[in-house]
Amino acid sequence: MRVIATAGHVDHGKSTLIQALTGTHPDRLAEERRRGLTIDLGFAWTDLPSGERLAFVDVPGHEKFVPTMLAGVGPVPAVLFVVAADEGWKPQSAEHLAAVDALGVRHGLLAVTRCDLADPGPATAQALERIRSSSLGGVEAVAVSARTGAGLVELRAALDRLAGRLPDGDADAPVRLWIDRSFTVRGSGLVVTGTLGAGRIQGGDVLVTARSGRSVRVRALQALGEETGTVRATARVAVNLRGLDKDSTGRGDALLTPDSVFPCLRCDVRVHGGTPAADLPRTAVAHIGSAAVPVRVRPLGADIVRLTLPAPLPLRIGDRAVLRDPGLRRVLAGVTVLDPRPPDLRRRGAAGRRAAELGDARGTPSEADELRRRLLVTRQELTAMGVAVHSVPVAGDWLAEPAHWAALRARLADLVAAYRSERPTEEGVPVEIARHRLGLPSASLVEALVTPPLRMSLGRVTAGSTALPASVADAVRRLITELAGRPFAAPQSQRLAELGLGRRELAAAARHGAVLRLAEHVVLLPDAPRLAADRLSALDQPFTVGTASSALETSRRVTVPLLEHCDAQGITELLPDKRRRCPPPARSAPVTAPP
Repeated sequence: MRVIATAGHVDHGKSTLIQALTGTHPDRLAEERRRGLTIDLGFAWTDLPSGERLAFVDVPGHEKFVPTMLAGVGPVPAVLFVVAADEGWKPQSAEHLAAVDALGVRHGLLAVTRCDLADPGPATAQALERIRSSSLGGVEAVAVSARTGAGLVELRAALDRLAGRLPDGDADAPVRLWIDRSFTVRGSGLVVTGTLGAGRIQGGDVLVTARSGRSVRVRALQALGEETGTVRATARVAVNLRGLDKDSTGRGDALLTPDSVFPCLRCDVRVHGGTPAADLPRTAVAHIGSAAVPVRVRPLGADIVRLTLPAPLPLRIGDRAVLRDPGLRRVLAGVTVLDPRPPDLRRRGAAGRRAAELGDARGTPSEADELRRRLLVTRQELTAMGVAVHSVPVAGDWLAEPAHWAALRARLADLVAAYRSERPTEEGVPVEIARHRLGLPSASLVEALVTPPLRMSLGRVTAGSTALPASVADAVRRLITELAGRPFAAPQSQRLAELGLGRRELAAAARHGAVLRLAEHVVLLPDAPRLAADRLSALDQPFTVGTASSALETSRRVTVPLLEHCDAQGITELLPDKRRRCPPPARSAPVTAPP
């Protein structure tokens, strides 16, 4: 199934065209039929010549109902833009296009209606020129008359081509179904509808509502009017729920996979198009998914602002939204969510520093970028923000930026040495003191940082009586500094000697586990296999020694013994054709988000 929304000026024949294409008039309300005016979202569907099923979300065109229009278009990947041949481009054509552009919709088709009443050429040329400057770019145009049927065959063929270009929804992703309609059915209870852009829903599934956080069970499902046991993205779906009443949910709420999204009360976004960030009003209405919420706007930089929401929404990196001025009834700008869990801004100059930090962010979820900005973060938090995680946690569910983790290890070694000098009668640094001084959120991270020559003893980090000689420990610290930027760039023997690691020193350091000696003159730090696993698991599997060398930024001199060591540890597996692969990691149990 593919899903497409209509857009265009009031009374340009959107609903009539949908009826001609599907045989179903999308206006559901008696008032709509009495007034001949679409007021709420309507729905219909048809089978295309290729056999693909196409669902339509028909939106109102009147300026009073733009919020309703945005609720219908927000979760949908494509639009059928309608312009009447006898009227051409009109004010709501412009506002609908501004909304579509702000949402970043990239797939569309132009239908020039009422071609039996006027030459469609001028309206087509005018509309194509306006649309070309939006996110839709160049689109196909079809002249059509719903009254005479002229052009309907060509329009269906064009819709088929458009459907073939639409991206497939990720059926394996967590569910986030923005609700655009809710109602009760006698004998069945509450039913909600929406466009499922990602994930799959099955009968019996337990989901949670974004608005209340309540768990609900899926009693039954319908897709395009037919009962079904499973619905996969992308699809229009009606979900019959158990455990929720109509007053507890509605348009703007969302159904979610449990523990898959953290509630967002503020987010940092990039402004694009429309009003510059500095000129935005301090309050506006943000249209996100099917939700419309008042927000406070705080500019941080040239095109970065922070939005503060009155109630939590399930937002992820890359979500698009529209800022609108409800008083002036105009679209202000589009925004892209860069960070749905931003830090506090409490110190002077924090806003400018935050804008600079987000300067190169484009709203594309990236594990490396998020680790670079956050330094330490849980796997669950990154996943909830829409980031695919490939790194191996350093402790529990914690992920660390590699250079920051190496610096923390060096700081811990310095802290233990300083503490021993300050308190020579004490056996090492208490873990909690080390956690506080290093600014770590969990004591488990301190314990994970402990590698020889350090050791854990009775809740303390100590160098212990079996510590390396001071000269060797100093040499190992110099090696840690040497490898901080490139952890697999094993120094040559001459450089090892310059660092103070001759043959005897290396033997002592290796016995204490302070270094990993892979070959006669190939020496790395003990965490090299774990760091290698992070990079190698991100490669296309299986991979060659050459590909591994490129990923590790080192030479075969280091890669070959390191891979052999990883083979022995079960990190990699040698295949008969001499290539290797990383066994898939075991899935970790989900972490429940705090209330």
